[in-house]
Amino acid sequence: CCTAASVVTDGGAAAAAAAAEERSLYIMRVVQIAVMCVLALTVVFGIFFLGCNLLIKSEGMINFLVKDRRPSKEVEAVVVGPY
Repeated sequence: CCTAASVVTDGGAAAAAAAAEERSLYIMRVVQIAVMCVLALTVVFGIFFLGCNLLIKSEGMINFLVKDRRPSKEVEAVVVGPY
């Protein structure tokens, strides 16, 4: 039934299987960490570029408002001139 050689072989196979299982879990954990890092960077850059886009749009709107107000300043300067 069971000889010393089969016990040694079974013990080695069990250790090899445990090592393979541990290596597989390690690789899975590394892949999960890599995926989470990529997703986190995607979110950070997405927020950054969205913020930059909003900043550019707000600067354009401010410039648009400033251009609308400039003629009124010129009109005031013309009105103030003759007095």
